[in-house]
Amino acid sequence: CVECDVTDRTALAEAARRVAAELGPADVVVANAGIAVSGPFDRTSGELWQRVIDVNLIGSANTARAFLPQLTATRGYFLQIASTAAFGAAPMMSAYCASKAGAESFALALRGEVEPDGVQVGIAYLHWTGTDMLTGIDDHPVLAALRRNQPRPARRVHSPAQVARWLTRGITHRTPNIYAPPWLRWCQPLRPLFPALVARATRRELRDLPREDTSSPAEV
Repeated sequence: CVECDVTDRTALAEAARRVAAELGPADVVVANAGIAVSGPFDRTSGELWQRVIDVNLIGSANTARAFLPQLTATRGYFLQIASTAAFGAAPMMSAYCASKAGAESFALALRGEVEPDGVQVGIAYLHWTGTDMLTGIDDHPVLAALRRNQPRPARRVHSPAQVARWLTRGITHRTPNIYAPPWLRWCQPLRPLFPALVARATRRELRDLPREDTSSPAEV
């Protein structure tokens, strides 16, 4: 096991070197590091907001940069973990949504660049997944309203084991777009509608939320 901070390019370069030395050149790399913070933008410290961007977006680019020489040599596969947060940005999650939308765009741009070299780039769109990041999400009235107003199948929280199976299947087949759960693929054509739907679902809770309830952003 090689651990490093994805925001540290030097540490990532060393991790990539160790992987190649101990296991051989990587033929699959998954950019999965992610953190989130919930709370109003104007009450979230700039440092905390920046940290989410640094880990989720810049960390993904750093990971690709460190391992791209190996993936080029093996004609491998780079998987960017995105989220349905890239489909429709949620109030109180501005940093996370911005980072995941950015990660998606980065992966799409990278895909076009490295395809001539035989490297494939996939994007995984995850929905509600039962990790520590999701713990307590329903305690926040705005985010709870967003989930409550989704269709019943979309409210389901999927276990990490189930999501891992979906990801493994996609990695095995070098799938360009992986959806977890699979029915999310049918949401792609509807993406232009999602910002308005999200705004409508959360408008009442945002209006009625006491100011003191939004004054302390929480890291999730």
